Amino acid sequence: MKAANKYFDKLDPLIKTLPDKPGIYQYFDSNGKILYIGKAKNLRKRVSSYFTKDHPLSGKLRVLVKKIYDIQHTVVDTELDALLLENNLVKEYQPRYNVMLKDDKTFPWICIKKEPFPRIFSTRNLIRDGSEYFGPYASVRMMNTLLDLIRQLYQLRTCKYNLSQENIKKRRYKVCLEYHLGNCQGPCEGLQDEEDYNQTIASIRDIIRGNITLVIERLKSLMKEYAGRLEFEKAQSVKEKLELLQRYRSKSTVVNPRLSNLDVYSLVDNPDVAYVNYMKVIQGAIVQSHTIELVKKLDEVREDLLTTAVLDLHRRFESNATEAVIPFAIPPVILELKFTIPARGDKKQLLELSERNARFYRLEKKKQLELTDPERHTHRLMSTMMSDLKLSEEPRRIECFDNSNIMGDFPVAAMVCFLNGKPAKKEYRHFNIKTVTGPDDYASMSEIVYRRYKRVLEERLDLPQLIVIDGGKGQLNAAIKSLEKLGLNKRIRVVGLAKKLEEIYYPDDPVPLYLDKKSETLRVIRQLRDEAHRFGITHHRTRREKGTIKTELTGIQGIGPETAEKLLKRFKSVKNIKTASLAELAAIIGNAKAGWVYEYFSAKIRHS
Repeated sequence: MKAANKYFDKLDPLIKTLPDKPGIYQYFDSNGKILYIGKAKNLRKRVSSYFTKDHPLSGKLRVLVKKIYDIQHTVVDTELDALLLENNLVKEYQPRYNVMLKDDKTFPWICIKKEPFPRIFSTRNLIRDGSEYFGPYASVRMMNTLLDLIRQLYQLRTCKYNLSQENIKKRRYKVCLEYHLGNCQGPCEGLQDEEDYNQTIASIRDIIRGNITLVIERLKSLMKEYAGRLEFEKAQSVKEKLELLQRYRSKSTVVNPRLSNLDVYSLVDNPDVAYVNYMKVIQGAIVQSHTIELVKKLDEVREDLLTTAVLDLHRRFESNATEAVIPFAIPPVILELKFTIPARGDKKQLLELSERNARFYRLEKKKQLELTDPERHTHRLMSTMMSDLKLSEEPRRIECFDNSNIMGDFPVAAMVCFLNGKPAKKEYRHFNIKTVTGPDDYASMSEIVYRRYKRVLEERLDLPQLIVIDGGKGQLNAAIKSLEKLGLNKRIRVVGLAKKLEEIYYPDDPVPLYLDKKSETLRVIRQLRDEAHRFGITHHRTRREKGTIKTELTGIQGIGPETAEKLLKRFKSVKNIKTASLAELAAIIGNAKAGWVYEYFSAKIRHS
C-alpha cells in the first residue's frame, strides 16, 4: 500500500500502536486540514483496513488514502460513545470526505414568551431567556395554520407592554383597537386576570404539542358547565371552538390515535445522495414532517447514513418521543428511544408514508434542478453515463433497436433516439423486415442496423455516440457485423441489454456489466428499451391488422381480424388453415367459428 500513500513510512508506526479499543480517528492532510473523521469498534483494525493491500478500495477512498499525512485518535468507553463523538466532531469541522447534511434553511419556531401574560408568535431567532420554543417547523404554512387556529380559539394580547402587576395597578396602559375588535380581553387594564390567561396558555401549549384530545375534553366540560348555568351564548362560543379543533384534527389524523408520541424515519438511497424523511406523530396526527439530504463522500452504508440523520433530526427538532419507527436496524444511538422495525399495521403504514414523502422530495429536487439549470443536470447525467458505461465521450445521442414479430409473421423493427437523455420522438424510425424469412432475430437485427446506418452515411446525418441493442450477445454480434461492413464498428460504442437480468454486454467481452438497479444510467437505458419496444409493438400491431384484413379469412362471414390473427399465429399461413381439421380449428377459436371456417374452405375445395 506504500504506492497508494507516499507518507506510509511515517504513518505505519502510528497505525501499529493504535489501541484495540473503541473510539474515533481523524485523518489530516499535509496542511493540517481534517480530511475525514470516522468511528471504530476497534481503532487498530479499522484504521489498518485503509492501508491493507488486499482490501478493495473505491476510487474516492483511494484518493482519500493518498492524501493522509497524519492520524489522530480519541479512545472512548463504548461504540455508542464513539458514534456520538463522531457526530459532534463532523458537525463542528465538516470534513471534506464525511457525509454532508445539506440543509441551509433557518426554520421558524413558535415562541411562548417568558413574561406576564405571555405573547405567542413565530420567530427564527432562539433567545435563551427562559421562553418556550416549539418546532422548528419545516413547513411555514403548517405553522401559520396552527397560529391562525390559536387566534380563532383564544383572545391573546399582541402588544409589547410590560404587564407587571405593579404597572396594571398604576393603570399605565390603555386598551387598544384589538380589545375593541374582540381579539384581546384587556389584561393591560386588569380586565382579565393572570390565572385565567395562563389557563388559556396551558391549552395552547397542548395544542402546539399535538395533545388536542386533552383540550377537546377540557372544552366539552366547560361547554356543559356553561349550559348547566343557562349561559347559552358562552356555551355556543365554546362549541364553535370545539368544532374548529375537531376539523383541524381530522385533517391530520392518519392512523390509530392511540399512537401517542412517535418519531418515524425513512431512507431513500441513491448512488450519490440519500434522502431521510422525519415525521413526528402525536395521538395519530402528523404534527411535523421534514426531509433532509445526505451527500455521500465515500462508500457510506445505509445504516450509517440513517444513524447520522436520526442523531441530527432528533436534536434539531428537540424531540421528546419515546419510540422511533425505522426501516432497518441501527445502533441504539439515543438511549431514551426504543427503535421499532414494523412488519405490518399502523406503524408500517406510517413508515411507508414517510418513505413516499422522501421519494416526492427527491423528485421535486430533481425537477427544480432541471428547471433552474437544465444543462448542468444534463451534463451530470451524461458524465455519469459515460463513466458507468466506459465511454470515451458523452452519449448525447443514443439510438436503441428492437425487433417485433409473431412467430415470423409481419416482422418489423423499431429504432428510438434519445438526445441528452430525453426522448426525441421526431427521430424515431420503424422498419419492415425485407430480407429475412421466418422468426430470425439475429438476421433481422443485422438487416435494420445496416439499413439505418447506410442511410445515415449517405445522407450525412448525425451518428450516435452509443447504440443500445435490445437483446443479448446474439443480437449484439449481429449488429456489430453490420457496422463492420460500413466501417463504423470503431466509431460508435455498441452495447446489448439482456432482458432477464438487465445485464449489459459489450462486443468481445463474455462477462456482462451489472449496473446498480437504482442508477440513473440503467434508468435511461431501461427507458430506451421500453420506448423501442412500445414503438415497435405499435407499428407491428398496425401492420398486423392491415395484413390480417387483407387475408382471405376476414372475407368469411363472422370472422374478424382478431380471430384471423389467432388462426395465423397458430397455423402460420392461410394454406395450413385450409388443411386443418375441424377439431384443430375449434381448439383455437371455438366450435361455431371453426364450423364457419371449415365449411368455407371445404366448399372451395369441392368447387375447385
